[in-house]
Amino acid sequence: MLAVDPLLSGGIGLAEVLIVVGKTVFTFALLLVAVMFMIWFERKLISDMQNRIGPNKAGPWGLLQTLADGIKLFFKEDLIPDRSDRAVFILAPFLSLVPAFVTFAVVPIGGGFDGDHDGVVRIFGHDTYLQLADPPIGVLLILAMSSIAVYGIMLAGWSSGSKYPLLGAVRASAQMVSYEAALGVATVAVVMMTGALSTHEIVIQQAGDGYDLFGRLPLPHWNLIVTGVVPFVIFLIAGTAELNRPPFDLVEAEQELVGGFNTEYSSIRFAFFYLAEFMNTVTMSAIVVTLFLGGPAGPVFGGPAWLWGVAWFVAKLFIFLFTFVWMRATLPRFRYDQLMNLGWKVLIPLALAWVLLLAAINIGRDEDWNAGVVVAVCFGVLVAGWLAITAALRQGQARRQEEDVYASSTTGPREGANV
Repeated sequence: MLAVDPLLSGGIGLAEVLIVVGKTVFTFALLLVAVMFMIWFERKLISDMQNRIGPNKAGPWGLLQTLADGIKLFFKEDLIPDRSDRAVFILAPFLSLVPAFVTFAVVPIGGGFDGDHDGVVRIFGHDTYLQLADPPIGVLLILAMSSIAVYGIMLAGWSSGSKYPLLGAVRASAQMVSYEAALGVATVAVVMMTGALSTHEIVIQQAGDGYDLFGRLPLPHWNLIVTGVVPFVIFLIAGTAELNRPPFDLVEAEQELVGGFNTEYSSIRFAFFYLAEFMNTVTMSAIVVTLFLGGPAGPVFGGPAWLWGVAWFVAKLFIFLFTFVWMRATLPRFRYDQLMNLGWKVLIPLALAWVLLLAAINIGRDEDWNAGVVVAVCFGVLVAGWLAITAALRQGQARRQEEDVYASSTTGPREGANV
């Protein structure tokens, strides 16, 4: 497992240990700086969209506002409720923060991936990758860390010893379970088409020449195109729900739950939850770029290939960070029944159906079947299944309406009510 990175393939000595430690410090510092920039970027962009000024006092253009807020929260009084489970209450913020860093550790952030390079860079005479770790089960590690992050929110609400945080934690468990399934099935489509669980190998599979649309317009070999766009859309929607960002921020829902799961937190522990939210936003954007948009892969126009990889990765990452902020400034919050309906009745069936479609196409290609016939039959089956699900949902809704009408007709006016 350690030998996946060429740095560790020839044995582990002092130089290898120092390089790994340096990469760890650099990755952690890079993620923290990215989070600080993301907080400033979101506040500034939303203020521009709403015709406001935004942060402009601390540092040039308000860039140090996030640092000032962090220092303020660090020195504020730390309160722990009397009825709380003290140990779990203290541990919960770290369970939300640490998985985001562990996930970012397996994301390639640079390197040459133009078809002639495989992302290897040379640091102090040793070959390695521009990512902290490349385990052969990288995709499974991402999904595992996404699941562990849920425990931070759940335990924070449960350990607070208050009703409103507990309601926020219950909402979190239902929301995370619902959208974790759609997220995982969408990821299966990528793994099935690339044949790899390593994030580095997934980027290599997307590098090089792609497709020619109508023989004229070149298209990249991204999984966004290979999987047929639908898994990408499902992953993006489910990922937004996993991040608890609008329009899926029902875990907090301050207008309904007085702040949600973090109501009883203060000082730096309160800041950890918001730090984890923005850190997860950066990490989820990096995962989307890696799985569907080729990560650092892109053309090299001269100069160091690894530097072009960093530039392509940052450019793609910025697009999704802007998209998340745009959604937050634009879309209203879903109702809870709409949230559950979208997850269980739309995203999960669509993700499963699309995976089956891709599997049928792959089998047909291996067996040398007629591609047009395979696609036509699969789409026919999918349409029939969708119509059956829609009919069943409509029938269930009609029955509920009949039951409501019957219940209202059999229940007389309440005692003392005005008739």
